[in-house]
Amino acid sequence: MKVCFITSECVPYVKTGGLADVSGSLPEALNKNNAEVKIFLPLYDTIDRIKHEINPAEGLSDSVSIGGINHSYNVFHTRHANVLDVFFIDCPEYFNRGVVYTGDEDENERYILFQHAVLKSLQKMKWAPDVFHCNDWQSALIPPLLKLQYSWDALFQKSKTLLSIHNIGYQGIFPEDSVVKAGFESSLFVLGGPFEFNRFANFLKAGIYYSDVISTVSPTYAKEIQTPEFGSGLDGVLRSRGGNVYGILNGIDTNDWNPEKDKLIKRNYSFITLKNKYENKKHLLEISGLETDINIPLFGIVSRLAWQKGFELILELIEKRIDEKFKLVVLGAGEKKYEDAFLELMNEYPDKVKIYIEYNNSIAHLITAGSDFFFMPSRYEPCGLNQMYSLNYGTLPIVRNVGGLADTVIDVDNKNGNGFSFNEFELEGIESSFDKALMLYKNNNKMKTVIKRGMSSDFSWDKSAKEYLDLYSKLSI
Repeated sequence: MKVCFITSECVPYVKTGGLADVSGSLPEALNKNNAEVKIFLPLYDTIDRIKHEINPAEGLSDSVSIGGINHSYNVFHTRHANVLDVFFIDCPEYFNRGVVYTGDEDENERYILFQHAVLKSLQKMKWAPDVFHCNDWQSALIPPLLKLQYSWDALFQKSKTLLSIHNIGYQGIFPEDSVVKAGFESSLFVLGGPFEFNRFANFLKAGIYYSDVISTVSPTYAKEIQTPEFGSGLDGVLRSRGGNVYGILNGIDTNDWNPEKDKLIKRNYSFITLKNKYENKKHLLEISGLETDINIPLFGIVSRLAWQKGFELILELIEKRIDEKFKLVVLGAGEKKYEDAFLELMNEYPDKVKIYIEYNNSIAHLITAGSDFFFMPSRYEPCGLNQMYSLNYGTLPIVRNVGGLADTVIDVDNKNGNGFSFNEFELEGIESSFDKALMLYKNNNKMKTVIKRGMSSDFSWDKSAKEYLDLYSKLSI
């Protein structure tokens, strides 16, 4: 099985969010299951070429015409994990911006060039993928390009396309002339057509319309985005694809996120040596300047501080229940109103609350290992990784029952419960879960039983990769 994996970011080269983690882990897991994978991404100037041994790929340079103007590009190459070919499209005019995504007027042109360059590079290599695995709007034009502009090339005659939607809120919406700039006929931009959305060009919509199959990052999210509440206006076009929308839960890197060998925590542990977990709790309390009484329940948060993540509920809950015995440690940065609200809470209750306004991988691992409970009451959550990390570390998540959270966290009121889950986005829901957490904490034996269920779960990429390979195989029949 030959897979061309096209992405706008990929660990360890460049990361702004969860897409990078998927792009760094899934292709490697596919390779372990006997798929031949080539990864393509832009060569942003933020990528360290020397560190990652990125060198020119001979004979692949070319140009792309965008709006009648030719833009030259070069192609670079490295090996990922010593097994995968990774190709970088280098065009300083578009990708030397100091950031990955921009608000610049030519944001559409940046990824138009990227996608054409991927296909042109494959033509020069004479490498025919069985499946093009596209990710989000930045590569969503690949399906219509293959069907409308590159269909003449026998190289791609048997190739199929899969479009993965990691967050439907980001769609690549641009002026209507983007369609012509991408090389399509202007007649394709019609009201209600595959490229049009509210009189703008919509790259993601075009990808959904023309791809052979669509996947999302969790089974529940696959259903949710086909409803008006979660579909961000594209629920209708997704419903029109009928049975071609699948949900496959993301995996996690169980080498990086493994309490038995994590080098970033104070003391390694497993369920058998669970008492060692509390050395991490004590250390976290110490460095956070909080009283080091490990008998008081400790709640953790590691997150972007954004509207999506539901922080209004947490802030309201903490203010209302501040007299209870508990501690809270928060790590994150983002919207100023949430940063300010948590800082105010810390300043008012310095003995109970600590917030780190930053992105800090070491502290993220320590909060995951040292906390007893983990807050994640998202308004929506396509997949989520932190709840899986916390389950792996014996830290019980408190989540809203949406998206990937619904697929991974089972409320303790159920037979196989491994955490706490509530339905409606309201204080009553999270407060009920908070109460259940405090009650469970007092019952050591029952708490260990719930912890064991989480730590016994298989969230590895190997499991997810096999599901993708099954889906690829269906496409190839």
